[in-house]
Amino acid sequence: MSRPPRAVVFAYHNVGVRCLKVLLAHGVDVALVVTHADNPNETIWFESVAQTAADHGIPVVMPADPNTPEFIAQIEGIAPDFLFSFYYRLMLKPALLATAKRGAYNMHGSLLPKYRGRVPVNWAVLHGERETGATLHRMVEKPDAGEIVAQQAVPILPDDTAHEVFGKVTIAAEMALDRVLPQLIAGTAPHVMPDLKAGSYFGGRKPEDGRIDWTQPAQAVHNLVRAVAPPYPGAFCDLPGGRVRVLRTLMTGLAPRHGKPMLYRDGETVLIDCADGRVLRVLEWDGAWDGEAIPLA
Repeated sequence: MSRPPRAVVFAYHNVGVRCLKVLLAHGVDVALVVTHADNPNETIWFESVAQTAADHGIPVVMPADPNTPEFIAQIEGIAPDFLFSFYYRLMLKPALLATAKRGAYNMHGSLLPKYRGRVPVNWAVLHGERETGATLHRMVEKPDAGEIVAQQAVPILPDDTAHEVFGKVTIAAEMALDRVLPQLIAGTAPHVMPDLKAGSYFGGRKPEDGRIDWTQPAQAVHNLVRAVAPPYPGAFCDLPGGRVRVLRTLMTGLAPRHGKPMLYRDGETVLIDCADGRVLRVLEWDGAWDGEAIPLA
């Protein structure tokens, strides 16, 4: 009987946990898990890959740089058939990718070639997409540019937050990997080169990127609120009394009461008249606002 395929898994976050469990469910010999130490300055709302590996008796390492000659030599000593990257945050360079005899594969949180690069779920919500998903693809030197092996789409509803969509993408990643892994092990999985011109590359986002531009239409403001809602830092604006975070909104069909962007109350309901004449209802907010009507631009 032939031995099971051996893999080294680079993983973090919920996608890392679920995809690691898929490999184990299919009998893959995971010889080593490479992950990150949690950042004490980051809100850790997701599951631990390190703990999952420990539960299954798999060795775990957390190198600051996985591309050093010393670490590459360690991986070469394992002689993996596959390398897998599941939401690992560092790029794996060609010398490291070459240690996998049967290929190195990454799970990306979008329907490639759309939304290549960083935080694809947040960008998809910010741009008002109605669909995203997960893509397993071969890793090459250029990020998110290798052949596509499997994809699974999920819907984005009009009021979904990035956190809610990320939960769907996690399931999509699990489904895509579970479906194609037998073919990948057998050497029969399809490998389809994407048309990179059909998509775009996006960089990371910082908390300051959550600042609301009140010259934008209501839908754009609503999409920003959804894209950075907790556990992300949140959308915000600075008022005379201090900073206010706008954490959850709904589009309404109400008529505006003011001829410019304005934050105000209608009884217990908090409303925002936006620059395009549409009105947002604020479901959740925090910060220095006393409830008096206040112009926003």
